[in-house]
Amino acid sequence: MKVKIRKGDTVEIISGKLEDKGKRGEVIRVLPDEGRVVVQGVNIRTKHQRQVQTQGRTINPGRIKFEGPIHISNVMLVCPKCNEPSRVGAQRDENGTHRVCKHCDAVID
Repeated sequence: MKVKIRKGDTVEIISGKLEDKGKRGEVIRVLPDEGRVVVQGVNIRTKHQRQVQTQGRTINPGRIKFEGPIHISNVMLVCPKCNEPSRVGAQRDENGTHRVCKHCDAVID
C-alpha cells in the first residue's frame, strides 16, 4: 500500500488513546512496511535505562521518554490551505503525481 503521509506533514489523531485523540503534531518518521507513523508529542512511552558503558562512553541511567509509533489509519493529514483534517487523493499531470486535499481540492505538495 502506498503511504500518503510523509515526514514533515502535520497530522491529527482521529482515534486511539483518549489523551492523544484530537491532538495535532508533525510526523517525525514513517514506517511504511509496518504501516505506522511516529508523531511528535503523541503516544509518549517511558523506557527505564540502565547505566551502560560501551566504547569508552557512558550512557546515563534514568527514565527516557520517547514517541512510539501509531498506526497510519489512526491519523489524518491536515490540509495546509483549509487547516482541516481531510482525506488525500492523487492527481497526475505532465509534471508528475501530486497529493490533493479531498476537502478543498488544493494541491498539498
